[in-house]
Amino acid sequence: MPAPPIVAVVGGGPGGLMAAERLAVAGASVTVFEQMPSVGRKFLLAGRGGLNLTHSEPTDRLVGRYGPAAPVLGPLVEGFDSAALRSWAAGLGESTFVGSSGRVFPESFRATPLLRAWLARLHVLGVEVRTRQRWTGFTGRGDGIGLSFTDESGVAYDVAVDAVVLALGGASWPKVGSDGAWVAPLSDAGVGVAPLRPANCGFVVPWTEVFRKRFGGVPLKNVGITLDDHRARGEAMITDTGIEGGVMYAIGSAIRDVIEREGSVDVRFDLHPDLTVDQLRQRLGRSRTKDSVATVLRKAGGLAPVAIGLMREATGNALPSDLDALAALVKDLPVRLVGVESVERAISTAGGVRLDELDDRLMIRRLPGVFVAGEMLDWEAPTGGYLLQATFSTAVAAADGVVSWLARPDRPREFGGSSSRNDSK
Repeated sequence: MPAPPIVAVVGGGPGGLMAAERLAVAGASVTVFEQMPSVGRKFLLAGRGGLNLTHSEPTDRLVGRYGPAAPVLGPLVEGFDSAALRSWAAGLGESTFVGSSGRVFPESFRATPLLRAWLARLHVLGVEVRTRQRWTGFTGRGDGIGLSFTDESGVAYDVAVDAVVLALGGASWPKVGSDGAWVAPLSDAGVGVAPLRPANCGFVVPWTEVFRKRFGGVPLKNVGITLDDHRARGEAMITDTGIEGGVMYAIGSAIRDVIEREGSVDVRFDLHPDLTVDQLRQRLGRSRTKDSVATVLRKAGGLAPVAIGLMREATGNALPSDLDALAALVKDLPVRLVGVESVERAISTAGGVRLDELDDRLMIRRLPGVFVAGEMLDWEAPTGGYLLQATFSTAVAAADGVVSWLARPDRPREFGGSSSRNDSK
């Protein structure tokens, strides 16, 4: 019997583990190389607030969440869609449910049981996991694809494999391993990489000390925001340095792009989206003449203190006493954002390996046998299950691409690899 092909998966996040599982089922000898002391750290981090695996909306609408990358990601997501992802989770003993917002979660609402069952399955499949191994690039020439690593002691060594899936994540949350260090070796190999930028991130607002001390860490619930043709509704969070949260993430890419281009942007807040201006004006008119503006907004308008504080902050504490003007301001409050929080503080990353560098199975055209999956690719999406869905879908596509490529009789037998198929350590 011929020896099984040797495949390396670099990166032990959800994309890497999914690729490893798919490859092992197909009969490959798979080793996962992870630079952190354990795998799945960002996966566990995502599960702290309830693991949002995917979204239940129709696939064509779901694909639209990936913006300019949708034409490329669309067929990949359709190939492993939300139903397939939910079935996969069920196969690991974690049935899922659809929340009120359409988001899909495991019944346990946690990542730990799913990851534990997943690692047990990988062990049964014969997948080897090597932790504390940092990938540093490609090496030499010879038979196979040569990969360079350093171990936990800083000792460098090379590995030669038949194919590799790179699933190293973006540059957000570097403390769990996604540090973007892969950009340099891929760029050195001539691969086009779009700059890594923060996505699903917070934005900087120069709050006054009074507002920051009182409302830092306070949620701003049930608000709408608008920037040109972009609209969203949800919850935001006031932070010491600005504002973040789901409603900001929903149109965050548009906000970020304007700030990067112009230095700042005014986002319009609707602090009472359930009422029209006229309805709100009628409510405000029920207040007593002697009430202060803040009291009118709180008692008659039903606004929370943080919303009233935001109105004071945005107007320099010059709230109008005229009820028509006050109602209009509640419905259309301009808040100036002057910066984007750093990529290290972002939930995810925009940018990455340019999609035109890849074939339809996510192999880098100039590096035969090298496939890329997950957040390393140049795409972004809001939170809501879309991030993990695309990560899993691209991992499945990359793994299936490896299998198809290895089956090609005309595939190249030489790449920048070492002359041995064994570790030279």
